[in-house]
Amino acid sequence: MKKLLSILIILSLLGSTKQESDVYLFSFFQGNGENGLHLAASRDGMNWQVLNNNQTFLNPKVGKDKLMRDPCIIKGNDNKFHMVWTVSWNERGIGYANSTDLINWSEQKYIPVMHHEADARNCWAPELFYDSKSKQYLICWATTIPGRFPDTDSLGDDGYNHRMYFTTTKDFVDFSETKLFYDKGFNVIDATLIKKNEKYIMFLKDETLKPKPEKNIKIAESHHLFDNWSEASESITKNWVEGPTVMKINDEWIVYFDMYTKHRMGAVSSSDLIHWTDISDKINFPDGTRHGTVFKVKESVLNNIISLHNNGNK
Repeated sequence: MKKLLSILIILSLLGSTKQESDVYLFSFFQGNGENGLHLAASRDGMNWQVLNNNQTFLNPKVGKDKLMRDPCIIKGNDNKFHMVWTVSWNERGIGYANSTDLINWSEQKYIPVMHHEADARNCWAPELFYDSKSKQYLICWATTIPGRFPDTDSLGDDGYNHRMYFTTTKDFVDFSETKLFYDKGFNVIDATLIKKNEKYIMFLKDETLKPKPEKNIKIAESHHLFDNWSEASESITKNWVEGPTVMKINDEWIVYFDMYTKHRMGAVSSSDLIHWTDISDKINFPDGTRHGTVFKVKESVLNNIISLHNNGNK
């Protein structure tokens, strides 16, 4: 009888154990990125609340200009949150740091990804992607090298004529040789990646200004991460947007982006990654949010951040 009672108690406890749920976080910057990393949270992907009373989680310390624009955060295979960002408008490297809880961060590192190109003007909007197939991280970013792609040198803003470049790493200590990542004959920035089944999908901004402005988000696909990318699709957004970031929420893919001429965030959604609906009027972000990255965390991570803020320890 005692043995049976013990079994019933254990089964009852097991039955009452609830699996920890996921919530969504959004890393972003404000202004020019001079005051560092900001975070917002959401349980439905539509309504976002700023965390830490909109105070910075990390102040920028690397690069000449010491900015922290376009912060991209992903959860790595080592259970650490890895972040890269734009350190300056006109430098040939990017910023990097990692954290186990999004509160305490490692020493910031400047990664000189384009220092081998003496004429490179910039390194903008770096993005991280962990490839489980090759078991390494890919970092991609946009750079202008004057004269490298002369056919489109005069079709952008102020002589900027970007292409996407990349490097890979397994430990953020040693990095592969920088290579060209995406060039389809037009000015391109702000690429971000997902993988669906065996296909890699890239969301990117067509930065063409002349003769007809594009300034919108398009899609490219490949079965190989490092090459054989398709031509860009037709635009999935209106013009004058940037900084796409993607998350599947329930059965819908949502692409968030910065409607920078309207000073607010926008989004489109799709169930098949082919047909897209604008849902910008259904999402709510904190005032002043600039583009960044959406990512999932366990609810305990969010609760820890909220607890520290409420206790005045942050």
